[in-house]
Amino acid sequence: MVTRLRDNTHREKIYTDGTVRYDSRRRALFAAPVSHRDALQEPEWRATMSEEFSALSQTQTWTLVPRPHGTNIVDSKWIFKTKHRPDGSVEKHKARLVARGFTQQHGIDYGDTFSPVVKPATIRLVLSLAVSRGWTLRQIDVSNAFLHGFLSEDVYMQQPSGFEDARYPTHVCKLQRAIYGLKQSPRAWYACLSARLLQLGFVPSKADTSLFIFNQAGVQVFMMVYVDDIVIVGSTSVAVEGLVRSLSDTFPIKDLGTLEYFLGLEASYNSGGMTLMQRKYTLDLLHRVNMENCNPTSTPMVTTERLARDTGALLGTEDSFRYRSVVGSLQYLTLTRPDISFAVNKVCQFLSQPTEVHWEAVKRILRYVKGTLDTGLRIRKSSQQNISIFTNADWTGCVDDRRSTSGFAVFVGLNLVSWSSKKQPTVSRSSTEAEYKALANGAAEAMWVSSLLTELGVSQQQTPVLWCDNLGATYLTANPVFHARTKHIEIDFYFVRGQVADGALEVRFISSSDQLVDVFTKPATRQMLDRFRTNLNLVSNSGLD
Repeated sequence: MVTRLRDNTHREKIYTDGTVRYDSRRRALFAAPVSHRDALQEPEWRATMSEEFSALSQTQTWTLVPRPHGTNIVDSKWIFKTKHRPDGSVEKHKARLVARGFTQQHGIDYGDTFSPVVKPATIRLVLSLAVSRGWTLRQIDVSNAFLHGFLSEDVYMQQPSGFEDARYPTHVCKLQRAIYGLKQSPRAWYACLSARLLQLGFVPSKADTSLFIFNQAGVQVFMMVYVDDIVIVGSTSVAVEGLVRSLSDTFPIKDLGTLEYFLGLEASYNSGGMTLMQRKYTLDLLHRVNMENCNPTSTPMVTTERLARDTGALLGTEDSFRYRSVVGSLQYLTLTRPDISFAVNKVCQFLSQPTEVHWEAVKRILRYVKGTLDTGLRIRKSSQQNISIFTNADWTGCVDDRRSTSGFAVFVGLNLVSWSSKKQPTVSRSSTEAEYKALANGAAEAMWVSSLLTELGVSQQQTPVLWCDNLGATYLTANPVFHARTKHIEIDFYFVRGQVADGALEVRFISSSDQLVDVFTKPATRQMLDRFRTNLNLVSNSGLD
């Protein structure tokens, strides 16, 4: 019997009689990695390894030196990946040499760390402005981005396997530039990129340091950086073209054209704006757990029972690993699917000791997203950019520790840009306290969105309005008489009341039947989902014109 790779998804076992069988255990858990030995025997992988090594040599990433005595030597490893297009077809094979950063020692060969990752709310907010104003959207990719950052520490690494220097086989690589896998590589790349952007007239946002803003002579350009993937939004196509050319003079840029596929997010355009979806990402996730043909459900959670810590038998080691992996993937899916935020937050609470009951709850979420593959977050053209916040809380909803769940949704104009479903860190002694904590979280997020809009040059014509369905919490924002009974929430009290007193926030009461964020604090029925799906800007892409 021999084993070979089948389209980088799982392995084939070929028996002596010619029968081909798939390794179902690996297929159900994860994509089987390509080994270094297999890659050296495959021409396409060997070619990509040679290209990567040539790029490292041309940029003088390291110099070979004798092994220093008593110095930490970081190991290296080849990583192989097949990149796919949104339709699932193979785009290219990629081999990358990485350092095993977990062998580094803090204070010796690395110090501060930072990764340029733009916030999801920033992405949605900037795209909302671009759609509303009809601006140009462009996507670029920086090839071997980390290799452009220079190291300030002395870091030594083993020579790459299969490409050792025949003259100095015992020498090690003294790294001059950053390399993938090092803990300080993202920070070094960010320093290099930001220095170049400052030369071009950009300034980093204070609200999100991975957003760069250019605003001169009536021309506005926003640049969102997610490591080496960059989205450019510009008021004129000429300004965007000029920026791409300027960056190409410094970095090897791959121009990907109009924004269509970014970090697993698919952007589809229509007459009313755009829709952000994760259809391919969802299909890949379902395939990983062998549920691509499962029967869909109409809700992500069962509403008749509450999950608890000790219900069901504990999962084994391998199944627990699968549980954590799938739940982590579902967390990323909430970037465009607020309707599953509460369910995903709930199953995240059992990562330390998942049981069979918890795994069944995860599979129900997967069946729900299977039935809503074409659902995405719609971003519409909006003439105004006023901020509206909806907050809610489910008092003592957790049966294990009686802590409450907070939820909020922040709208800018017609578009939903930020939301959250999260268990509160402390037990609330009353429903008013639970609601007030949720109100404070929503107010903090609204202040952050407001500051980001100010940096983007968007003036607020109206005071942000926060809608709460609890009269007690609403009165507390303006009535100091209640203060004697609320010392245990003193920080939240002063924060929100200060914002209201300064005129930066207005709190209003809303009926519970009109509250949009009930789906963030409790299991939703099919009627609730149908009622709130439109209000949360969730649409089926198949139904768009």
